Amino acid sequence: MSSLQLWSVIDVVLLIAGLAIYLFIVGSQLKKIAADLEESADLVWQIKKDAEAIEPGLTAINTTGGVVAGALPLLYGMGEGIVAGATFNHEAAEADGVNRPAMGTRRSRLLEGVGVND
Repeated sequence: MSSLQLWSVIDVVLLIAGLAIYLFIVGSQLKKIAADLEESADLVWQIKKDAEAIEPGLTAINTTGGVVAGALPLLYGMGEGIVAGATFNHEAAEADGVNRPAMGTRRSRLLEGVGVND
C-alpha cells in the first residue's frame, strides 16, 4: 500500500467520523427543539381551551360596547356643555400675591439633620 492510498483511507475515515459527530450534535439539538415545541403545543391547546370558556361572553361584551359607542356622541355633547360653563377665565382672575399655606410657614428639619440651626 502506497502512502497516497494510506492518506486517502485516513482522509475518508476522518471525513466519515466528522460527519458522524456533526450528525450526532445536530440530532441532539433537534431533539431539544422537538421537546420545546411539544411543550409549546401543550400550552397553546391549554390557551385554546381557556379561550373557549370566554367565547360566549364576548357576544355580550360586544353588544355592550356597541351601546356605549352609540352613546358617545351624546355624552361628548353633554360634556362640552358642562365644560363650556366651567371654563376658567384668566382675565377675570386677579392674583393677590403669593399663595401661603393656611397653617403658616412650614418648618423644615433638613437643616437640623446636617447640623445647621437657624
